[in-house]
Amino acid sequence: MSRSFNRSRRTGLALVEFALITPLLLLALAGVLNYAVALRTASCLTDAARIGAWYGSQSLTNANNAAGMQAAALAAAPGIAGMTATAVKSCKCSDGSTVSCTGSCTSGNMLVYVKVTTQATSHTVFDYSGLSFSGVISAQAWLRAQ
Repeated sequence: MSRSFNRSRRTGLALVEFALITPLLLLALAGVLNYAVALRTASCLTDAARIGAWYGSQSLTNANNAAGMQAAALAAAPGIAGMTATAVKSCKCSDGSTVSCTGSCTSGNMLVYVKVTTQATSHTVFDYSGLSFSGVISAQAWLRAQ
């Protein structure tokens, strides 16, 4: 009778240990899943911003086409719902000073740059009441137009 009682006691103890550790394992798994979704969103946004900036950097005509840069960025990440893209052209002189793109530089050539910013909300797989996460992720890419 003693052996049967010990075996039943060990089985019951293992069940209690499993019941105590399971919520912690599920919480860790939920954190990993949320992080993976946010990391995927950030990676897609970064790639989309690079592609939009690459489109604008191909020529001065493309650098003036903000709608084309935005469309290239949005087309690069079709799986990201609610993504927005903005494109801006800026100009600098070769000495690093900022100048209007319609102006001229007294100290050398004018360099034209394009910047594409992408932004989206990363939805969480599990919500935590104690932890706040806005979920807004953005990425930027700067390239010099040729």
